[in-house]
Amino acid sequence: MPSALKRAYHSVLVPLLQRPRRLQVAALCMRERGEVREVLLVTSRDTGRWVLPKGWPIRGKDAPGSALQEAWEEAGVREANMNTSPVGSYGYDKRLDSGLALPVEVKVYEAEVTKLMEDFPEAEERTRKWVRPEEAAEMVQEPELQALLRDI
Repeated sequence: MPSALKRAYHSVLVPLLQRPRRLQVAALCMRERGEVREVLLVTSRDTGRWVLPKGWPIRGKDAPGSALQEAWEEAGVREANMNTSPVGSYGYDKRLDSGLALPVEVKVYEAEVTKLMEDFPEAEERTRKWVRPEEAAEMVQEPELQALLRDI
């Protein structure tokens, strides 16, 4: 490899590839149906994959508050008892509009849903579904999230 190309590789590309993961927060929305515990999944807007409601931290809100805001916008969760400590985390690569992948770590906060609305900001853009945790683990793609759901 020519030295100029090698220097460019080590000074530009290697640091870019070793960037720390960006942080997102997710709400693991739960409910009890008799003896059965269920998880709320939503479809992503871009690919239609099943995911937890999640997004970037919101200025002025703590992490659980940001996760609850995402649960409202994406799934219609109007009220929930939020766990203030994350129950776990998982990583994934977020595809940007440019086609590049941004490594992301998602901190997951449990939310025991107490009020769910039919009309919510992204109701026309997403599908939501209550499923048992083991079924949710089969529906999502991220291996660390699958493991977290199986441990519920």
